[in-house]
Amino acid sequence: MNMGEANAQQLDHVFHALSDSTRRSILKRVARRERAVGDIARTYSISLAAVSKHIQSLERAGLVTRRREGNFFYLRLNPRGFNTAEKWMQFYREFWDDSLDRLKHYLENEQP
Repeated sequence: MNMGEANAQQLDHVFHALSDSTRRSILKRVARRERAVGDIARTYSISLAAVSKHIQSLERAGLVTRRREGNFFYLRLNPRGFNTAEKWMQFYREFWDDSLDRLKHYLENEQP
């Protein structure tokens, strides 16, 4: 797999992870501070296995990291996991900024 394919696959994982409201909610919870997986699971009306699948999706995307302490697992936000998506969005942000600047220039210089 070349670097472009790896980035494309990583971007797919990030957007897939962000496409689900439960996963976004988990991200919001761990953004404030590290949390035990069991504590996270108790806040949802779904099984621990289902929460675990959501966490695996977030890990695959690189958006969270998990560490083990004894019998407990703790989850924390990994802000670097958003870099691939940020770079992708930056390209389109610049595209639209340039396009709107050209439109503004055209409209300001249009003769009545």
